[in-house]
Amino acid sequence: MVKNQTTLTFYGGVNEIGGNKILLQDRDTRVFFDFGMSFTAKKQFYSPPFLSPKNEKSLQELGILPQISGIYKFDQSPPETNAVFLSHGHLDHSAYLSFIKREIPVYCGETTQTILKTLSDIRRADLEFNVADINFNVFRTGKKIQVDNLVVEPFHVDHSVPGAYGFIIHTSNGSVVYTGDFRDHGAKPEMTHEFVEKAKEADPVAIVTEATNMVGATVSNEVEVEAKLDKITAQVDGIMLAEFGYSDIDRLNTFYHVAKKNHRCLAVSLKQAYLLDALRNDIHLQVPALDDEGILIFRKSKKRYDKWENQLIERFDGENKIFDVFEVSKQQCKMVLAVSFYDFEELISIQPAAGSCYVLSASEPFNEEMEIDYERLVNWLSHYGLPQYHVHVSGHMMPLQLKAALRRINAKQIFPIHTENAELFKKFMGNAGSQVWLVEKCKEYQL
Repeated sequence: MVKNQTTLTFYGGVNEIGGNKILLQDRDTRVFFDFGMSFTAKKQFYSPPFLSPKNEKSLQELGILPQISGIYKFDQSPPETNAVFLSHGHLDHSAYLSFIKREIPVYCGETTQTILKTLSDIRRADLEFNVADINFNVFRTGKKIQVDNLVVEPFHVDHSVPGAYGFIIHTSNGSVVYTGDFRDHGAKPEMTHEFVEKAKEADPVAIVTEATNMVGATVSNEVEVEAKLDKITAQVDGIMLAEFGYSDIDRLNTFYHVAKKNHRCLAVSLKQAYLLDALRNDIHLQVPALDDEGILIFRKSKKRYDKWENQLIERFDGENKIFDVFEVSKQQCKMVLAVSFYDFEELISIQPAAGSCYVLSASEPFNEEMEIDYERLVNWLSHYGLPQYHVHVSGHMMPLQLKAALRRINAKQIFPIHTENAELFKKFMGNAGSQVWLVEKCKEYQL
């Protein structure tokens, strides 16, 4: 029997940043929007690599992987989900595709496919991230995708990773909007503005919105970040260590421009170089080529290199492009070295000169793609006399801009997720004219 109703059920992203898993059911059509890893839930029980989940049963027992019938590949029952749509390639929105039945279609932007497949190449498949055998169906802005009686329209938005999308879903009971993660203060705010206008035109009955930045919001943009980084770089005597998300292409371009302006080279990791090379095929992105004289590739000290690493090393053999710790150490005043906290063992060989510094330039580093052990970070920096700067712009909309966008869209109901401050958000939106729900995990909401 076909039910003439539309419902939303939230299996993740509730009272947490990330872990989004949103089920929209319209009549007998079931579609998930995002299927990410919950870093918040996982860190309550696990501390990789020494304490990690052994199998999906462990994850379900602890509530990290929700109990959902007809979706997981380890479940022998037939599929009960028609499709999964990804908003973007951050792992808190995409990693748990690993568990999805392979006959369920997965839709994502072309750039998201590139990012996830590249990440699959450069890291060993494990329980919680294995997308190598997924057959992605790719889209770009303006493409309408029919899934049974649903029509899904993706629209690009600006975020701290390229290829991010929001969705307008046309159901039998009106349109539903899902923002994904978005902002209007990054390098391409016009994309977000276009999405907001398209969402308004759809006259939605409901909007599912991220509300990440309700506490600790800052007023800044990518242009200001570049100006600040330029001022810092101009005063650094030794090496400048830069930490930012490996898939944050806007920030990579900013460091590239700043380095060049200050007569330095940006040295990226083999991992980041591999992704850059893959993204060069996307005509809609502006990324520096690996053979650009302003780009160097930093080869960490290790006994064995993976196949993809050896391919890069052999490709640039003899071109003075790939530097090890000893070469970096000799040319510190000519380098902006992109590092992660987990590369800090390399500092023992580099021996940062007096007057060097470290810049953390990552979006929400403690909650999403990277979680820094802050106490140990400070110990390393103190040992080498490295002052720490924090220069970044968030990947998420600021409160006043978010409220203005939601008022503009004017949905009848608002479901805030991807936030730890839903009650604050509800009070803040009190005069916006929409009903705001305090979302509960696994509860079904009829639209």
